[in-house]
Amino acid sequence: MQAPVLSTNSDYSYAKVQSSTKLRREDVVQYYALDKLAEKLAETETDTETDKDTSTSKGKPKFRHITLQFPDDLIADSASIVYYLQKKLNLNNSDSDQQKIWVLADTSYSACCVDEVAAEHVGSDLVVHFGDACLNDVAKLLAIYVLGKPLIDEEQVLLQFRSRYSKEDRVILMADAPHTYILSNLKQKLSNEYEQIEIADLKNANIVDYQPSSAEHMNFNRTLSVQEVSDYHLFHITVPEAPRLLQLTTNFASVTTYDPGNNQMSQGPFPNLMRRYKLVHVARSSGTIGILVNTLSLTNTKLLINTIKDRIKAAGKKHYIFVVGKPNVAKLANFESIDVWCILGCDHLGIVIDQNNEFYKPIITPYELLLGLSDELSWTGKWVTDYQSVIENYQEEITRGASNDDEEDNDGDASSDEEPEFDPVTGTFVSTSRPLRQLNHLTIQNDDSNELVKRSANAIAIRNTVSTSAMFLQQRQWTGLGSDLASNNDKSDEGSVLEEGRRGIARGYEFDTTQKKGAN
Repeated sequence: MQAPVLSTNSDYSYAKVQSSTKLRREDVVQYYALDKLAEKLAETETDTETDKDTSTSKGKPKFRHITLQFPDDLIADSASIVYYLQKKLNLNNSDSDQQKIWVLADTSYSACCVDEVAAEHVGSDLVVHFGDACLNDVAKLLAIYVLGKPLIDEEQVLLQFRSRYSKEDRVILMADAPHTYILSNLKQKLSNEYEQIEIADLKNANIVDYQPSSAEHMNFNRTLSVQEVSDYHLFHITVPEAPRLLQLTTNFASVTTYDPGNNQMSQGPFPNLMRRYKLVHVARSSGTIGILVNTLSLTNTKLLINTIKDRIKAAGKKHYIFVVGKPNVAKLANFESIDVWCILGCDHLGIVIDQNNEFYKPIITPYELLLGLSDELSWTGKWVTDYQSVIENYQEEITRGASNDDEEDNDGDASSDEEPEFDPVTGTFVSTSRPLRQLNHLTIQNDDSNELVKRSANAIAIRNTVSTSAMFLQQRQWTGLGSDLASNNDKSDEGSVLEEGRRGIARGYEFDTTQKKGAN
């Protein structure tokens, strides 16, 4: 019998698909310490005080709605983990009074942060975060961290470390959260050769199967035994992301990263700090600033947003607040009226460092924005991303500025509004860096008109507030079809003359056919 025409030839060789190795279920249990995690999830709370004194009393579960958050590279283990936890906790899906477990994937913002937005969709009272974590303080929900214990060849790490540093160097060992558990062993093996070696341990958090050491000082979300680190070299196991790497390079004498995957060390190139200094000056001459919120779970987020808003208004600039999820080039390109973006996010993955100039407008941090809007721009060279530190620095600047303002009279303040401003990057004169100062010359009558946008004295106002976006729209050659209900003082009421268009199909319109006949 002859094979059908659509069948594949017998000599056809199919392409082989490489199968990725997956941990066996028993390996998953050990890697994530699921037995200890199950003990935490099985904790109960008793109904009355008398029940607490009896060992036979059975209280209600402390956590009923449990969400397990996985990054993209660990989502393959989620099914095995849920199966094991349900079996360990004796959970039955048909019983509505028992604990419920949900899996969170494709986080709303940074994968290293606790996704409170997704957890609130199911009314979660506990988030179990798997994988690398920034360990930043969470605003609302209770979080438990399961870092895992990735395997690493400690002898190779020691070999690379000895080849990089001399015995007189002062070195601090640091790693990402999952690899931090090996730092104490490395220090113990190196302490006989290197007298001035320290480790940066994790901050005190609810971490499964790991207890961070107590230290006096806290910096970079790590506990350190030394306060000043500018004289120390940093040896970092794994390669941090660009925001984290830039933060470390501006505080240590030198930074060396070690990649356990290929057993290679690197000393650069790292993100350029001089480019950040340029962006500070760009923000100083910008008129419209977009506040890009890239996190909703970190503490002090609302306080920092209000601080930035107040400083922008005091500088006579206009601001807009955006929440677009994970930012990318296409999303931000829709807002052409924005001169510079100020992003609020986690210092590990939530800050965008545009090293390849992919974004149309510059992206800066709150520290850089407040620095650029200050009266006297003075930068120490350090790159600050911690919310609390940014707010404290701003409060100190306000205190210093208040004492200086007491010595100035009102005439000096009025004349400063008319001082010419120049862009230090391009050297050109800038007339739109303080759009809100036009309110002094803008008179808006509160009549009964239904107009949303009003124009007066070359300024655009929406709901009695200057709108730079409306100004940007007015500068376009085509501003839309307009409205018959709005009174257009600047334009004629006479409409355009209607003209008959083409007829026919694309291969031959009637107009083209007539032209060809006339030519013949």
